[in-house]
Amino acid sequence: MSDNLLFAVVVILVGFAIAGIARIIVRWLEKYAETTETKWDDIIVAAIGTPVQVGIIAVSFYIALKFFSIVPDQFAWIISDDVLNSIYILLGTWIVSSLLHDIIKIYGHEWAAKTEGDTDDRLVDLLELAARYIIWFAGIMLVFVNLDINITPFLAGAGIAGAALALASQDFLSNFLGGVVITIDKPFKVGDRIMVDTYYGDVLMIGTRSTRIRTIDGKLVTIPNSKITSNSVMNYSEPDPMLRYTIPITVAYGSDIAKVKSVLAGIADDAIKNTDFFLSEPGPKVFFQEFGDSSLKFVIYIWAKAYNVPDEVKDAINTRIARRFAEEGIEIPFPQLEVKMKP
Repeated sequence: MSDNLLFAVVVILVGFAIAGIARIIVRWLEKYAETTETKWDDIIVAAIGTPVQVGIIAVSFYIALKFFSIVPDQFAWIISDDVLNSIYILLGTWIVSSLLHDIIKIYGHEWAAKTEGDTDDRLVDLLELAARYIIWFAGIMLVFVNLDINITPFLAGAGIAGAALALASQDFLSNFLGGVVITIDKPFKVGDRIMVDTYYGDVLMIGTRSTRIRTIDGKLVTIPNSKITSNSVMNYSEPDPMLRYTIPITVAYGSDIAKVKSVLAGIADDAIKNTDFFLSEPGPKVFFQEFGDSSLKFVIYIWAKAYNVPDEVKDAINTRIARRFAEEGIEIPFPQLEVKMKP
């Protein structure tokens, strides 16, 4: 028994020595991998290095216990082939988990860095955790099956826990998936001016749960991503920032329609030439639209260079209308109500 114990200790020490040599080799491989352009060798060495060293020590213990008869009969199950297979399964799970985790971490964040917003970064973080936990759960279940342990209660418990978690986080998941849809579909990006429901402003951030916009009066609005994906979104910044403005004008009955249209066309041309707000192409258009209750209704369609100058556009046009109509004697009517009394 003493000789067997001595031999067993020698085998374990040899295992530690081999593991030490393996560690030296792994460190050399890590340094070599740092000198190469590809990251795949770094990922593979990092995933295999430590599990191999641990595996060498674990197998040396197994050999020492199995082949030198130092294990009492009541603990004979420790040196069964099922235990050895379980060690292999756990080592394989460790390697696969580390490998997939590092692939997602390195290449996932590299991809996410090329996009705007932080939703994809958070998605990569979530995938990192999911990959690791799911693989380890599967590996542990394989160990239980290998050891003839009934895994039905574990699977049922995992299903119940998953269902409870899904119900508890239904709103979070809905908003998170909404953020993923926004990231993939790209209906807008940070800096764009959008309108969602009744909210109108510039996009400040696209997050995991919500999107934040700053309204034109400086208010910060946080909109759940699920609300955005379930509503129509108007993007004023895409495909380009130019925007057509509609300027309504009314004149008194009896005005010369041709003259009014000519004056309005001249006003539009003057605004284009003497301000920095307007585009000459597409050109402005003037239309006589309808006979109103107490006025003739006209409209100017004019294109501005950007969507964010509505007040400047209206001021430039309306100021010129007031001045030119006064010069030309064109009357701008005010609401009137005529009441006739019967004798």
